[in-house]
Amino acid sequence: MENWVTVALDAMGGDNAPGEIVKGAVDAVNEKEQIRVILVGREETVKAELSRYTFPADRISVVNASEVISTEEAPVMAIRKKKDSSIVVGQGLVKRGEADAFVSAGSTGAILAGGQLMVGRLKGVERSPLATVIPTEKGVALLVDSGANVDARPSHLVQFAKMGSIYMEDVIGIKKPRVAIVNIGVEEEKGNALVKETYPLLAACGGINFTGNIEAREIPHGGADVIVAEGFTGNVILKLYEGTASALISQVKKGLMSSLRSKVGALLIKPALKKTLKAFDATEYGGAPMLGLKGLVVKTHGNATAKEVKNTLFQCLTFKEQRIGDKMKQLFVEEKENVQKG
Repeated sequence: MENWVTVALDAMGGDNAPGEIVKGAVDAVNEKEQIRVILVGREETVKAELSRYTFPADRISVVNASEVISTEEAPVMAIRKKKDSSIVVGQGLVKRGEADAFVSAGSTGAILAGGQLMVGRLKGVERSPLATVIPTEKGVALLVDSGANVDARPSHLVQFAKMGSIYMEDVIGIKKPRVAIVNIGVEEEKGNALVKETYPLLAACGGINFTGNIEAREIPHGGADVIVAEGFTGNVILKLYEGTASALISQVKKGLMSSLRSKVGALLIKPALKKTLKAFDATEYGGAPMLGLKGLVVKTHGNATAKEVKNTLFQCLTFKEQRIGDKMKQLFVEEKENVQKG
């Protein structure tokens, strides 16, 4: 049915599996009737977790997968050897059209390798980037690539910008999203060879709202809506972002509890502070989708809680409702036609 989304959810991936993963699935189907979940993992373990909850039995099912890929294993080798792992079985469901999306908090490398090797890229897509929504002073921005491709060519970054623009406009709802490329200065002539070569290509790209270079310090202030980088730079930005936010929140809480006066003050500002901190809570935004694949693959944080799992399942529903896969497919069909005409 068109108004349903069926998500294969890796019940064994991540630090908090299977407990938080299963709870997130239950919370999602109880809150939104358009979501169906196939929990992929060790059947007895998953069913034991499910027995703790009440939920519509026709909207959560279990598919057995006897193996688990750990974060220490070589991703490509693990995908090829562990055919009955939750990641391989789950992505197989997407490949065969039995699920619209696959979600996992497990091994990032294995998820990325499986996405490329099993689900496969759309025709015309050179590389599939990870796209992570990050909080900013003005709302959110999309960091693409946030870690899938540590080396990239200019043509890859142009595709990242185009796919990121579609995602921000149709999933997040930002019209004509501002696109910027990460650089060490705002001047066009600055940067390494990759950025210098990519800049004019983005500037000449008619399908995006390119605004130029962006320095890392401007990202938290909302200097752009789509932040373009190769995966190495993007991942460094993401990890620094997460670490800084965690450290600041920790110091704020420590300061508020440091004296009787500060504790009284904390009670007075608690509602406003809670609202502000919620905006910078990564669990609110779901996971990071791999863009440009034939099916949706989403990576959530390794320490994902039920809340993040639930929001990621909601994210998959929006992805299908807005026909993001079809729009990206059409983007590359049009690109090919333009090249042939040119």
